[in-house]
Amino acid sequence: ASAARHTLLWPAHPSYPPLLGTIVDPPLGLWMTGHLDVLASPAVAIVGSRRASGSGREVAWQLAADLAAAGLVVASGFALGIDAAAHRGALSRGRTLAVLGCGLDQSYPSGHATLRQEIEAAGLLVTEFPPGSPPRAHHFPLRNRILSGLCRAVVVVQAAERSGSLITARLAMEQGRDVMAVPGDVRAGTNAGGHALLRDGARLVERAADVLDELGWYT
Repeated sequence: ASAARHTLLWPAHPSYPPLLGTIVDPPLGLWMTGHLDVLASPAVAIVGSRRASGSGREVAWQLAADLAAAGLVVASGFALGIDAAAHRGALSRGRTLAVLGCGLDQSYPSGHATLRQEIEAAGLLVTEFPPGSPPRAHHFPLRNRILSGLCRAVVVVQAAERSGSLITARLAMEQGRDVMAVPGDVRAGTNAGGHALLRDGARLVERAADVLDELGWYT
């Protein structure tokens, strides 16, 4: 880790996130690069479709920007679409945390090199996969449990009926985290997953104030 200029934490390490340590299967190692103190601040995850519409990305960007301005760290999975919009929105007014499904030395997804540099400069990138680990399909559900485990709440923005974001929401429920969802257009089916969460009792979110109210976070 030192040779690669990465930090490595394990469950007994004093800087290992206490909230993550409460989940059933906490990672035995956390590789990270960026600002370690990001882990000490309360975080909210914003997740959603990789194939997000322009309006979905705008909602994620604004929500993340407002939550970051309120003092929360905005976490996401560094994917295309909603994840990238959330990271960029958070960076515009505060800090963000990216949880990867591959090693820190992997250039994935393509086109995110600049975003990665911006997160390293003002936030934190985290993964349980050591350097050299490629982005394999089964890594991402594992990544999702860490993403929800690091956060006090998960907000789903524009997720289809079959979506990895719903895996994150389910894991968050199992971990005792708050789950929230942004409603959207019913015509294209791109919000069906979020609407299903709302029917099941997730908190409806229209703006950052809804999230802050649910968390009891007042600035």
